[in-house]
Amino acid sequence: MKVFIFASALSLVGSCATKRYSEKIQDIKDNIVFENSQQIKEISKTIDSSELKKLVYDLSSSEFQGRKTGELGYHKASNYIKDYYINEAISSPLGENNYYQQIPESFFSDDIKSSQNVISYIKGTEYPDEVIIISAHLDHEGVKEDQIYYGADDNASGTAALMEIAQAFKIAQKKGFGPKRSIAFLHLTGEEIGLKGSTYYTDHPVFSLKNTVANLNIDMIGRVDEKHIENPEYIYVIGDDRLSTELHYISEIANDTFTNLELDYELNKESDINRYYYRSDHYNFALKGVPVIFYFNGEHEDYHKPTDTPDKINYPLLQKRTQLIFTTAWYLANSKNRIVADKK
Repeated sequence: MKVFIFASALSLVGSCATKRYSEKIQDIKDNIVFENSQQIKEISKTIDSSELKKLVYDLSSSEFQGRKTGELGYHKASNYIKDYYINEAISSPLGENNYYQQIPESFFSDDIKSSQNVISYIKGTEYPDEVIIISAHLDHEGVKEDQIYYGADDNASGTAALMEIAQAFKIAQKKGFGPKRSIAFLHLTGEEIGLKGSTYYTDHPVFSLKNTVANLNIDMIGRVDEKHIENPEYIYVIGDDRLSTELHYISEIANDTFTNLELDYELNKESDINRYYYRSDHYNFALKGVPVIFYFNGEHEDYHKPTDTPDKINYPLLQKRTQLIFTTAWYLANSKNRIVADKK
């Protein structure tokens, strides 16, 4: 009898604890409200598949020679992005017309030459010292045995998405709806050789990491993997719940409200044998305690091959995935309170 009573008491305590947790989660969900959702939807429509297509074709053209870190093609691609931001009147936090965070040759190994991250930003109206960083690596594999590795999906798709998101936030600002928090648009070098650009950035941050609210990292979002051929309206979401409970639900509610993609968490599992959580630039932010989301379409038959070309990108799907990232960033930039990293 004593054992039964004790077990029953434990069950009751467990039930109450579970209830308290479920109430906490419900409170988080209830507090995530997209004010002026129709306005957000209209601005997200400026993210256009035809503009994304032009950017991807440009970035993965032979002119940029596979964008290998430190090589001429990478520098040309960096200049292309810099000119884009200047033309869009999106400024740099580094000073007028200085969009490059220079990384010296000594930081790299294996005879990699000096390179640069490319950064622009829109200053927040109410909390300018708090920043959301949206990132995508610009580099790819370069030229091997006289073959250009074009890197259309990896990662011209993410780079183009980042540029379109920046343009959408600039359009919103011009309409009088500038973000309350600052938003940085960060194009990283050296991802393919060991996350070097993000390592350098997090060691030498342009914006205080203490004031960095979240990092949304985009790496390969233009294709469909074998698992989803029959249902391509998906995106893998990785890391969203690793450091912040709230970020996971912001992502889900943004998707439910605006895009209705399948958010696939399979590759976010601790048991993922590919360990994708540790393999793209968001991870260096996570190491510093910054909540992250990594957006990814999974690998495909052209991954890290010269056949990763722009004609194989699904541009309407790329548009929809980009809109999801934009609306998630919108909430992070405009919510009353910054999200909490409650899982450090």
